[in-house]
Amino acid sequence: MRLARLLLALLVTLVLASSANAAPSASAAAPQSLHGFLFRADEPVRHEFARTPSFAWAPVPGATSYQLELATSSTFRENGLLYADRTLKSPVASITLTLPWITGAPYSLYARVRAVFKNGATSWSKPFGFNMRQTEVPRPVASYPGLLRWTPVEGATAYDVWLIDIPKMVRIFGNVMDEREFYTLHQANPWMSKVRWRIRTVRSDQSQGGQVRANGLPVSSFGGWSPVYESVNPPFAVGALKGLATVSDVVSKGLSSDRAHRLMPAFVYGGNQGLAGLDTELYRIYVFTDRDCLNRVFTGAITGGPAYAPRSFGPLTLPKSTGALAAARSTYLTDGDQGSTYMADFESVTPNESLPQPSLTTTLPSAAPTTPTTPTTPTTPTTPVEEPGTGVISVSGNRGAPVDLWDTNWPEGGYYWTVVPVEAVNPSPLATTAFQSAAIGALQVAIADPDGFSTGDVVDIGNPSNKETVTVTGVTGNTISLATALKQAHGAGEPVLRMTGNLIYRDLELPQEVCASGRVMRFGKSSEPTLVTGGAPFASGLSPKGRLISAAGVGASFYGTPLVAWTPALGADAYHVQWSRKRYPFNAELSNGTAGFLTLSTSAVLPLKPGTWWYRVRGISWRLPQNAQYMSWSDPTRIVAARPTFTVKP
Repeated sequence: MRLARLLLALLVTLVLASSANAAPSASAAAPQSLHGFLFRADEPVRHEFARTPSFAWAPVPGATSYQLELATSSTFRENGLLYADRTLKSPVASITLTLPWITGAPYSLYARVRAVFKNGATSWSKPFGFNMRQTEVPRPVASYPGLLRWTPVEGATAYDVWLIDIPKMVRIFGNVMDEREFYTLHQANPWMSKVRWRIRTVRSDQSQGGQVRANGLPVSSFGGWSPVYESVNPPFAVGALKGLATVSDVVSKGLSSDRAHRLMPAFVYGGNQGLAGLDTELYRIYVFTDRDCLNRVFTGAITGGPAYAPRSFGPLTLPKSTGALAAARSTYLTDGDQGSTYMADFESVTPNESLPQPSLTTTLPSAAPTTPTTPTTPTTPTTPVEEPGTGVISVSGNRGAPVDLWDTNWPEGGYYWTVVPVEAVNPSPLATTAFQSAAIGALQVAIADPDGFSTGDVVDIGNPSNKETVTVTGVTGNTISLATALKQAHGAGEPVLRMTGNLIYRDLELPQEVCASGRVMRFGKSSEPTLVTGGAPFASGLSPKGRLISAAGVGASFYGTPLVAWTPALGADAYHVQWSRKRYPFNAELSNGTAGFLTLSTSAVLPLKPGTWWYRVRGISWRLPQNAQYMSWSDPTRIVAARPTFTVKP
């Protein structure tokens, strides 16, 4: 028995592996068949991409790692080098780096790879040439009066819409945009009869894990402009207000059989009369989680059109005086402050479009135990270092207000929405008292009840013996700021009386009452990335026998670290990737102390140990409220990390 074991051990030392366990040989040929792909390494080879591709190549027996470079020169001159990765463990690479729009004759971008052994490296592979070009532009699709709608473009994070005849540029994160500028305070021809517009895609200039364009080559964030499109609207519909549909990538008319929206929808309604039968020209939508319309989760901006689509960068500025209101009927309103707006019961409301940008989900919470520090020991905060496969990504720039909604389990769970008429009214006198004393020269006064006070109000402060009139320039908490300094001292309890002020905008109906009357519709929202096609995962890597393969079915087996990809989830800005030993319960493995990792890309290399695994992906929308920006998980997909297969030769 002992002799047999000795002979077996001797044979194992003479093994020739057909994969990474083959004997090292620095004289081996350079890697072959280098190519780019989006989902699977076995896709038909192409040389033009609209978003950054992944790369794959035939494995080299005995290689311990690989090195990949991207450049703008097929000779890989130093000043043309864009990117390099020296730490690849499998013959696949995910590039979380935005590449520029660049085309050549025939190519302007090149990739090359070489294999590394313990005693050296192969020569570089033959360069793989390719171009980056966005050939698809958004195209208009059937819509409703007052609403622009277009085809979503894969890989676009936003769209710029150019309203040619105003002129004005609006950034939209969905695929719908209302025509509020054309309808608000002038619901007649020629203002709203025809809208000419163009559109282009916007993409993020993304990088992570310390990856940068080595030569600093600039990258455009925009695709090309579309041709001029024209939207023609019928005469404005009058009659009783009623909801018609919610519109995004799908159209939902409130039926359980309707599909859920993958993007934040627009809300389409008709008519101009509320329950009282009075003609109105301004409207607001509300969204609730309950049929009784009590638990409000979204407040729309006030507009004058027959459709409302939330915008991330602010509503229209509403006139603040009767004179300004009259003047607004002969011009297009600009973006800005809507002033003081109220529900019918005088509850002050702020549209979601006017809320500040929420904190963005760029870090996963640590799942590793922490060692408490002594309270008396000072600590210096540090900036997290961004590494591949960690729970940290970095972003910059203004992402706008939280104008998205959480995913629901449609059709069991969903949202309810309604529309109410709004009117502009002159504020009535409003009285309160000084909460604290204010000295001569003060520019602020604390008051007992700030509700109803707003910028532009003219107020009297004081008793008859020391009364003075001032104008309010701002309201913060219970403190009003004044345009001019006080000339008199005022004590706590002295009267503060609003005499006149800016126009206020007040709903004419309560949502709970119009919902009870039947003016309410239901819709669902759900968006998740897709991990499989035709039953096979978007997964590629090294087979246990040392060949480059793509998954042939569920439960595909790979040696080492496979690359998985997914379809972009509409509305997602980033992605959260997790993997677990079990499908249920799904207990995510830790990666650098966090449950999975974040990525800005639509592919990732999974650091799997041998065994059977389940992985899943979900999007992150930075237009959801803080701490609630995760979208729906994909269905968990099975994948096997196998050990290499040895071949023992006589």
